[in-house]
Amino acid sequence: MHVIDSHTGGEPTRVILSGGPDLGTGTLAQRAQILATKHKQFCQSVLFEPRGQPAMVAALLVEPTEADCTTGVIYFDADAVLGMCGHGTIGLAVSLAYLGRIDVGAHKIETPAGVVDILLSDKNTVTVTNVESRRVAANLSMEVEGIGHFTGDVAYGGNWFYIIDPSPIELIPSNIRKLTDLTIMIRDQTHKANIGGDNGELIDHIILQSQSTNKNIHSRNFVLCPDDSYDRSPCGTGSSARLACLAADGLLKPGQEITQESIIGSQYRLSYQLAANGNIIPQITGQAFVMAETKLIFNPTDPFANGIRL
Repeated sequence: MHVIDSHTGGEPTRVILSGGPDLGTGTLAQRAQILATKHKQFCQSVLFEPRGQPAMVAALLVEPTEADCTTGVIYFDADAVLGMCGHGTIGLAVSLAYLGRIDVGAHKIETPAGVVDILLSDKNTVTVTNVESRRVAANLSMEVEGIGHFTGDVAYGGNWFYIIDPSPIELIPSNIRKLTDLTIMIRDQTHKANIGGDNGELIDHIILQSQSTNKNIHSRNFVLCPDDSYDRSPCGTGSSARLACLAADGLLKPGQEITQESIIGSQYRLSYQLAANGNIIPQITGQAFVMAETKLIFNPTDPFANGIRL
């Protein structure tokens, strides 16, 4: 299996260029569903240790259905197939440029969530114009047994988020374990309390927000991903969902740019425009760096060929 590994703000992406399963020729949403339901072992074998690493997201290249798209892509982590991935799209663009498949300029990428536009400014810098994003519920409260009361917004940015602002725990690296444990419990409670998307979609990510100590940075976040790892980057789809909340509350104007930092201090530049239907169209600018180009080998006699499962 031919892959290229990159990181976007510290968050790793593994682009699968060849060797993935046959998903047919349906829509990308249909192919993503086939991947999720029939090829979970494949997904885990690519991303679980010893072959993969915590927090890594894979980007499986597939044929697009839209003729003007450079490629189609289905993103997945070790636990779930994703509708869209912001850091993964930045990493994908930089990887395609590394391979010589795209040049500096504008391109389109088809994802299960829809077509996204990318602008490659240089070999490492990418602006993603994401799918339309929206807040679907504000100030939804719930009780996590033994922990306390929480209030947050539900928003969509290509994946589904429950966003708490301000964070009940200080967003500093030494608190990552505490933040992870808390957000896992919060996500579990959103499922129990039927807090989710407007069509019953489950919350797959939790965001804790706070103000940054750096006056030049708008805010800092901690993002829990479906595989229970934290996002090393500021999370592109999460930042899109966050922009939708800021827009809905009148706290950020269309075209106004802010800087969002992650729990490890990596940064995205964010802005949005209004869509005709009242949703927003987010833009996320970040940098990615290629780390490796390699061939993954799956030896059938290897007891951990499908990953370490504990």
